Amino acid sequence: MPTEETIHPLPDADATRVAAAELADRLGPGDLVALVGPLGAGKTTFVKAVAATLGVTEEVVSPTFIRLRHYRGDLDVHHLDLYRVKDAAEFQALGLDEWLDTSGVTLVEWADRAAEVLPPHTITVFLDYADGVRSRTMRLREGPPRPGEGV
Repeated sequence: MPTEETIHPLPDADATRVAAAELADRLGPGDLVALVGPLGAGKTTFVKAVAATLGVTEEVVSPTFIRLRHYRGDLDVHHLDLYRVKDAAEFQALGLDEWLDTSGVTLVEWADRAAEVLPPHTITVFLDYADGVRSRTMRLREGPPRPGEGV
């Protein structure tokens, strides 16, 4: 994992899937990936590609309304979506923080909403629009997002 942030262009959804698969190849038990970015930036596409690379064969869907989904693969994948979570206090009150330290890989969409309670070993993936239409960018950083750093 690079210690310095670099912006990677993602000209289309296929490029997002490739970038996610490359990251997934480096993930192991207990890893936590925080995804930060605006609506439509590719967070769920990224999660789907990570899960497929980790051997998940069932359809991966966003857990926006139920907040958490589990998938079995070569490594278990825990997919959290904090879109409907107001802040770190609500995240903890719901017990979702229990999923931050598992033997599988945990991916958290809208992770900036619980930034204060994410552990130091978090890998943060920032996804954003590059041209407002199809092209996106990705930045990777070791460590959790900082409070207020998201959208």
